[in-house]
Amino acid sequence: MKLHQLRIVLAVADKGSLRAAARELGISQPAITHSIAELERDLGATLFERNSRGVIPTPAGTAFLQRAAVIVSEARRAREEVAQILGSDQGSVTICLSIAAHLALLPMALPLFQRRYPQVRLRIVEGAFPAHEARLRDGSMDFYIGPAPEPAPAREFAVEALFPNTRAVFARRGHPLAQARSLKDLADAGWITTGITDKAEVELLDTFERYRLPAPRLVLQAESMLSMLLALTSSDLLAMTLRQYDEFPLSRGAIQRIPIKEALPAPPIVIVRRMALPLTPAADYLCDMFRRAAAAYVSERGLDGDMR
Repeated sequence: MKLHQLRIVLAVADKGSLRAAARELGISQPAITHSIAELERDLGATLFERNSRGVIPTPAGTAFLQRAAVIVSEARRAREEVAQILGSDQGSVTICLSIAAHLALLPMALPLFQRRYPQVRLRIVEGAFPAHEARLRDGSMDFYIGPAPEPAPAREFAVEALFPNTRAVFARRGHPLAQARSLKDLADAGWITTGITDKAEVELLDTFERYRLPAPRLVLQAESMLSMLLALTSSDLLAMTLRQYDEFPLSRGAIQRIPIKEALPAPPIVIVRRMALPLTPAADYLCDMFRRAAAAYVSERGLDGDMR
């Protein structure tokens, strides 16, 4: 079993066809067919089966692919770790950040990281933990920063609290309800649900129920920050979303916070990473810069950083 064979089966599984995998890897299709056949003989199992749209993994192939992804990721990490220990700043780091982490932490953490590792390629994916749990597990993603997952992730993951968080209600500037002081005053408004967590719609409904108010009228579901901001600025819809929108200059200039009296808690912001996979020096340094940015954020805003 060779490392290049593992890369080939992962590419075939990802692309769903031998031809597409060959283009992706820059090798011939017969070479891919030969490599997979050799690996299948070695394993004594068929890894892929054909269907009308290409190839799909067999049950044995699915199990093998999970292991192969970890091996390939760890091989990359090992090469990069050795190079970085020897003084090179080559390699790559892949992370997932929620909107809160983007707005509150990235502006400080990113320049610090770039000064230390100017040649390391950083890939940032926006999202919530459930959508990227598999990538954190197989090592193709280094860590996640965002709302604490509910329920708590499996014990193979380490969860580190960074700061507590809250929500607020937002509207376009000049909105007729801008001076409202209670959720009750907003009962007739149309609402946007947002992707703060993977349960954003339920959380909005639960908030109204907690304060014994009628269910809000849900009009639009925004899966990105840009969609939500454009919907808010071009309509009379409201959104209950992260307080960080009121702190970030670009968003604060487009929307305004409605100062209602009700408390609107949000999940704390945490780091999640797999305990069994040590980070490369570059990824570990970036994680430390996010910790530093979180400490500064807590200090500047007088937040209680102890969430035990």
